Amino acid sequence: MTRPSTDPFGDPLDPAILERRAGLPRKPDAVTLEGPRFQLRPLSLPADLEALHAISDGRAMRAGELATDTYDPALLVWRYLSAGPFADADALGRWLSLQDGAPDGRPFSVLHRTTGQLVGVANLMSNHPEHLKIELGNIWYGRLAQRSGANTEATWLLLRHAFGLGYRRLEWKCDARNERSRAAALRMGFRFEGIQEHHMIVRDRDRDTAWFRILDTEWPKVDVLLQRLRGLVPS
Repeated sequence: MTRPSTDPFGDPLDPAILERRAGLPRKPDAVTLEGPRFQLRPLSLPADLEALHAISDGRAMRAGELATDTYDPALLVWRYLSAGPFADADALGRWLSLQDGAPDGRPFSVLHRTTGQLVGVANLMSNHPEHLKIELGNIWYGRLAQRSGANTEATWLLLRHAFGLGYRRLEWKCDARNERSRAAALRMGFRFEGIQEHHMIVRDRDRDTAWFRILDTEWPKVDVLLQRLRGLVPS
């Protein structure tokens, strides 16, 4: 029979868990992650800017099986982000450079492997290696790749990478009004933890934030779920 802990703060964690922290840098490493259809590679400025601006400014485009007519980028790409649409690639670059220079974050360009087309950006951010937690955020895709499976595959690659490094908690946060992001988080196995009201001021407006997470103990089942969603294992 296990006796309850007499320590008012609870028992210390297993030393093997605590030791993981020592090998994790504050700024996530620049790695390339390969999936069946998409690749994540470290954002390269200014090399990636023209392609990223082109897929997010509302123009009609086609890249292999990916295609979009003209659209409203303010509504369909940038509505819940801190800035955008951007008048030109340089303006987009100034915004992305803040993410690239963050001491606790790493932006990745998402590449459609068949066509070589960049389709969006996803970040590992708000990194706290001392607590073995990190966030997936500042995620956006051009209309060209929305509903293409890019987000699911990129999220799977980032989760697999982070949990493989030894993180215990992966977070996903979004504007509480962003129903599409909230539905995506639930579909991909994140658990809803609640809404933090008046969490931020974005574009001079209140932003209430919906919080989601996956723990390392939940990851094996989520891993299978995401592989099923991508058709990598039988349903």
